Amino acid sequence: MPHIENKFRKLVLSREERAVMNLIHKQQTSMHQNLIQWSHINSGSHNREGLNVMRAELCAAFSVLPGVLSEPDLAPGQYVEPDGIKRDISYVPAMLLTVRPEAELQIVLTGHYDTVFPQDSHFQTTKKLADTKAGEAVLGGPGVADMKGGILVMLEALKAFETTDNAHKVGYSVLLSPDEEIGSPGSAPLLAALGRKAHIGLTYEPSLADGSLAGARKGSGNFAIIIKGRAAHAGREHHLGRNAINAMARLAVAMDALNGQREGVTFNMSKIDGGGAVNIVPELAIGRFNVRMLAEDDQAWIKDRLAELVAQANAQDGISAELTGGFTRPPKPMAPANALVFDWVKQAGNALGLEIKWKPSGGVCEGNNLWASGCPNVDTLGVRGGEIHSDREFVVLTSLSERARLSALILMKIASGEFDAKQAKSLVLEK
Repeated sequence: MPHIENKFRKLVLSREERAVMNLIHKQQTSMHQNLIQWSHINSGSHNREGLNVMRAELCAAFSVLPGVLSEPDLAPGQYVEPDGIKRDISYVPAMLLTVRPEAELQIVLTGHYDTVFPQDSHFQTTKKLADTKAGEAVLGGPGVADMKGGILVMLEALKAFETTDNAHKVGYSVLLSPDEEIGSPGSAPLLAALGRKAHIGLTYEPSLADGSLAGARKGSGNFAIIIKGRAAHAGREHHLGRNAINAMARLAVAMDALNGQREGVTFNMSKIDGGGAVNIVPELAIGRFNVRMLAEDDQAWIKDRLAELVAQANAQDGISAELTGGFTRPPKPMAPANALVFDWVKQAGNALGLEIKWKPSGGVCEGNNLWASGCPNVDTLGVRGGEIHSDREFVVLTSLSERARLSALILMKIASGEFDAKQAKSLVLEK
């Protein structure tokens, strides 16, 4: 990690800061109860009714903070249906809270209220799990870590921060989006706009169970290839057909062979739609895949390789192929600006008796979007938890108040000037 000089290496908590830490600690039980209530609301990314219910809960919860609360519409997206038709789709609104936009220092705090669990998922409720080796209580449930627990951490930190003498020096925007788990296609423009005007960003994805944060992140892209052939009777006129699924299979194998050719770049064909009755040569196949990369320069190489695959498919007799989709989140490196903000988190953690570590991650989140807009950020300030995106998802319950205290202290140090938000932004502008 790049070394950043910071004269405030050893933090000493003021009387006010100690009082705020105690205030948050007393909210542990209510945070636990709220988390169970929120977890039982199914808000899968495609469950519009559930997302609307969850957003109403969040609007009510965040209405206790000052500022202007709104529900902005998101940009429309596009989806390739199993029949090969490209359809425009809409998303439910986001929740946006804007507090003191005239303040000299600006922060953007982001989170998402969608989960990966669909409306018909068997994973709908919470249950107490076995305690950790350290004797900490563990709760399992959909979204408890990713990231309804993180939203509660954000909320309690902001509520406590608003009781402090220096709160008026900092303005902030809170964006809670309904589409992060599907790549933030609708909320990306909002994230970009908020990131451009903010000095730093704080995002509340879960940390790892041991408390480690994600440092550098890979970038990501979501694509679909539409291959069309020619239908025919599989017995009488098989020779007249052009099998789209076979063409897709050849393309998928060729794509898999690209893995390992460039450091850190991966291709993952995740789903293939197509075909029907076994006595018909299939005329349509749709392959959906994800790519990951370490650096922005990798994107040009990826584009060239995909263009070659499509050209190879189109060269086959009677086959046509079309690439759709694109890069959704650029890489987020551990650049000096991000390293500085991580250093603040480590200092704040040390002051609270927490050892904060971080490691690179192949995952992506809204922190990638904020960095692309020029906003240095830390994006795993949520609860300690694990097994996310599975029915084994869990949260370490004590981390609710623990991480809220951490965020509140960071906010207080920014407001006091001990953490120089303008310095972080200037490092981005200098790159």
